[in-house]
Amino acid sequence: MKDLFGKALLDYHNGNYTEDLITSTNISEEDILPLPYLFRTYSEMPKLEQKALQLSQGNVLDVGCGGGSHSLWLQEKGLTVKAIDTSEGAIEVAEKRGILNAELKPLLEETETFDTILLLMNGTGIFEELSQVSNYLKHLKSLLSPKGQILIDSSDISYMYEDEDGGMWLDLNQGYPGELDYFLSYRGENEAPMKWLYLDFETLKTACLTVGLKCDKVMDGLHFDYLARIY
Repeated sequence: MKDLFGKALLDYHNGNYTEDLITSTNISEEDILPLPYLFRTYSEMPKLEQKALQLSQGNVLDVGCGGGSHSLWLQEKGLTVKAIDTSEGAIEVAEKRGILNAELKPLLEETETFDTILLLMNGTGIFEELSQVSNYLKHLKSLLSPKGQILIDSSDISYMYEDEDGGMWLDLNQGYPGELDYFLSYRGENEAPMKWLYLDFETLKTACLTVGLKCDKVMDGLHFDYLARIY
């Protein structure tokens, strides 16, 4: 990995903002991910993220923290936060922005316990593939304190497979429709492709039940997205 995501965050934080990130998937065209959005304040966040932050309590783990916007808000509210990410640049930026406990670490290597675990900005993406969901949920369960909770968001992207007449062109032989190949580029460089998973709520709920977790939908977003609470 070239850590283009981290490089972009560092450029923006250091005042070298001239270009945005470019993203695409195997079923969608190129799209712009504006760097300022990754440094948004609470008032600029979607309602789903605001609700997740409001529900956070106790000792919090912010998974895939990016530039640390969620962790910063929680810290300012007096919560104890640990922010983790697999991007070296993201962790450097999070620390420079004032996150007290930021660590370069994959989720599956985390061993501490928490009252709240946050996975936001399509938090199910980190699971990569449907076959890995149970492994991740079991690990997340091991990190929860006795009354702990996981707050996670995702989207039902089946709408992306609809044709102009409202019919579906989904090939059921190709596996779960939320399994995508994700591509990212920055300043003319391409990052290594990665797997990225969108989970509809019912599939997430079923997966939770199979590993002994309960899953409630907290709220729906504006565009086929939702926030769930797992406990």
